[in-house]
Amino acid sequence: MRVVTGEILDVALDLRRSSSTFGKWESFRLSGENKHMLWVPRGFAHGFRVVSDTTHVLYKATDFYAPEHERSVLWNDPALNIAWEFSEEPISSAIVSPKDQRGVPLKDAETFD
Repeated sequence: MRVVTGEILDVALDLRRSSSTFGKWESFRLSGENKHMLWVPRGFAHGFRVVSDTTHVLYKATDFYAPEHERSVLWNDPALNIAWEFSEEPISSAIVSPKDQRGVPLKDAETFD
């Protein structure tokens, strides 16, 4: 992942049941200004929150896009307690994509061995 212009809060969530960090997440600020990039390995869920007025995000994938295989973990699952950093506006103001609205809690999510 990389941001060309603007800024995002990028989150990676470990979905590998055999991992000591299963169910844990890390977040990173990526922006056109800081030029940081993030590689999200297989077995992780990935999502981001746009924190600037306009943002252009680029990413590479290891395979062809297959929407029929796409899954979504509930972005606001209380069990995960992801800090989406809604300090300036209420969380109720979030615009969530239809796909992310259909996310499931981690306890019901498809995971990896």
